[in-house]
Amino acid sequence: MAPDSITARDLPLPDTALDQLFTAARTRNAWTDRPVSDDLLRKLYALTKFGPTAANTTPARFVFITSQEAKARLAPLMSDANRAKTLQAPVNVIIGMDLAFAETLPVLFPHAPGAKDWFADPAAARETAFRNSSLQGGYFLLAARALGLDAGPMSGFDAAGVKAEFFAGTAVEPNFIVNLGYGSDENLFPRSPRLGFEEAVTIL
Repeated sequence: MAPDSITARDLPLPDTALDQLFTAARTRNAWTDRPVSDDLLRKLYALTKFGPTAANTTPARFVFITSQEAKARLAPLMSDANRAKTLQAPVNVIIGMDLAFAETLPVLFPHAPGAKDWFADPAAARETAFRNSSLQGGYFLLAARALGLDAGPMSGFDAAGVKAEFFAGTAVEPNFIVNLGYGSDENLFPRSPRLGFEEAVTIL
């Protein structure tokens, strides 16, 4: 590529941005009382929605829990280890997966009129919903960090209970839950090891 054809998007982010997104970012277990505005939550979704998914299926559905009344519904469904920090966090986010996502494909993937039929098999629809809502959950975590928020993703909860309490009568099922806000260093565990390149990667 000629030097004069290089644009800003071809260049890596500065180390400070990479620290914020990855190397210095931590999963938070305790939270300050600094509020998170609805406008910021809207901006967070506005970034998250642009992450790629298979055939633009975008099956993730987000429930932002900010009121004490809603937290009181969620807290009993969390595991013992996750309950206190869920109550303390300014925002809890249930990231669900819509098993009926194919209904939106005429709008989201209009250049393939038969796309809805690709997911007529319930098993294929479930696999697609799980994989791609998980992808969207990852985008969500990075978008939150990019906006200066901290996040604490969790899988310790009563999935059937969350389904009944927050998604009853719908095709949406919970995937995982994220605490969101501005974290404190209280109860912050030492960073766990990661696998090295040679342990995790093969180049063919």
